[in-house]
Amino acid sequence: MHGPLCEDGTIQGLLELADLPYIGCGVLASAVAMDKVMAKRLARDKGVLIVPYVPLKHEVWEKEKEQSARRIEKELGYPVFVKPANLGSSVGVEKVKEPSELDAALEDAFRYDRKVLVEAAMNAREIEVSVLENLKTGADPLVSVPGEIVPAHEFYTYEAKYLDEKGAALIIPAKLDSDGTKRAQTMARNVFTALECEGMARVDLFLDRTSGEFFFNELNTIPGFTSISMYPKLWEASGINYEELLTKLVDLAISRHERKRALVREFHRA
Repeated sequence: MHGPLCEDGTIQGLLELADLPYIGCGVLASAVAMDKVMAKRLARDKGVLIVPYVPLKHEVWEKEKEQSARRIEKELGYPVFVKPANLGSSVGVEKVKEPSELDAALEDAFRYDRKVLVEAAMNAREIEVSVLENLKTGADPLVSVPGEIVPAHEFYTYEAKYLDEKGAALIIPAKLDSDGTKRAQTMARNVFTALECEGMARVDLFLDRTSGEFFFNELNTIPGFTSISMYPKLWEASGINYEELLTKLVDLAISRHERKRALVREFHRA
C-alpha cells in the first residue's frame, strides 16, 4: 500500500481501532512522514541538513501568485522542483527551469494536494538507506549499507520508476568512502528517530556533488517490498535476507501490539 489513505496514518488508525497488530510506523510517524513539509521541519529541528524550500497552500497561491513567485525566485532561484506535499512515486513532481514554467507546474501539483513544496534543485546523487527498528527495546535502529539511484531520465520521475524498465540503475552498495557511508547511515538513523518511526523506513538523501554534504530528502514508511526492491536488497547486502527481514518485521509488529495492550485504558479514582 502506498500514498494517501494507505501510508499517511489513516489505515494505521483503523488498525489501532480494530486492535490489530500491523507492520511499520504508527499513526503519528506515518502522517508526519507523508507530509514532506512537516518531515523536513522535524528533521531540521534534529540538526539534519535539508534542501531550501518554500511551502505553498493552494488558497495562498490563488490570492498571492506574484508575491509567492517573487519569494520563490528570491529564496531559491531556478531551477526548482515542484512537489505535492502529501504524495509519493514522483506523482505531480516537475522540474521548473525558469519563472515562466512555475504557474503551470504548481497548478498541476495542486491537482493532487492542497499543499505543495517548492524546493531548490541541486546537482546531487540520490542515496538511499534502509532502516529497521531494533528488536531490543530502546536500542538504536539498525541501518543498512547505502544504495544509489542513478536515473536515466533527467530526474527520478514516475516514468523512470514504473514505466521504463531501464529508467534507473540501482547501485548496491553505493560508491562511497567509509566516511560518506557512515555519514549517510547516521543521518538516516537520526531522521528515523526524529520522526519517531517504528518497524521500517527507507530514508532518501541527496549527496551534493559540489560540497560533499548530505541532505535529507524524504522518508518512505512503506517502501517498495518485492524481492528486487531497494529496501530488501539493501538489507540483503547488509546480511539480512528477505525471509529473515519479513520475520523481524512481524516480530516487531507483534511486540509493539503486546506492549500497547498492556497499557491501562481506564481510569478509576482510588
